[in-house]
Amino acid sequence: MKLVILDRDGVINFDSDQFIKNPREWEPIPGSLEAIALLNQAGYRVVVASNQSGIGRGLFDMGMLNTIHAKMHKLAGQAGGRIDAVFFCPHTADSRCQCRKPKPGLFLDIAARFHLDLKDVHAVGDALRDIQAARKAGAKAMLVKTGKGQRTLESGELPDDVPVYDDLLAAARAIVGDAGRATA
Repeated sequence: MKLVILDRDGVINFDSDQFIKNPREWEPIPGSLEAIALLNQAGYRVVVASNQSGIGRGLFDMGMLNTIHAKMHKLAGQAGGRIDAVFFCPHTADSRCQCRKPKPGLFLDIAARFHLDLKDVHAVGDALRDIQAARKAGAKAMLVKTGKGQRTLESGELPDDVPVYDDLLAAARAIVGDAGRATA
């Protein structure tokens, strides 16, 4: 099975320092939904792995998160794409959970659910914690410059061997191109 793991805020949709608390605030980054469709058309299943500490902070509840994700699924579908699953951490940064990125718990849960090794799985994020979690779980980390990506790149903390793309569509094209070259 071919699988790609995407962070949500800053990769698929515009991020907000005040959190995405309702469906009106969830707006896709141009090209991101088309990127998901492109990945699907190339045979990839797409899964989201996202920290959602707004739940732990009391900014929104599970019902609202489900409503936000329903909008994401609907718009992805309208663009010809499909998100197979959404894994999220509802905990705050001070919790001792294993699922909050940069810990690899979400990625390990995805690996267990889909019965696969993550060594051939691309994981696209916009923050250092996304890259760290992906690498700890053995996935192929990729950074996009959208969301927090440009700041992450400028921080100097990004490992030199992590590929960087302007946005999710550029990353998806690289993933699909890599897969095409690998099988040709």
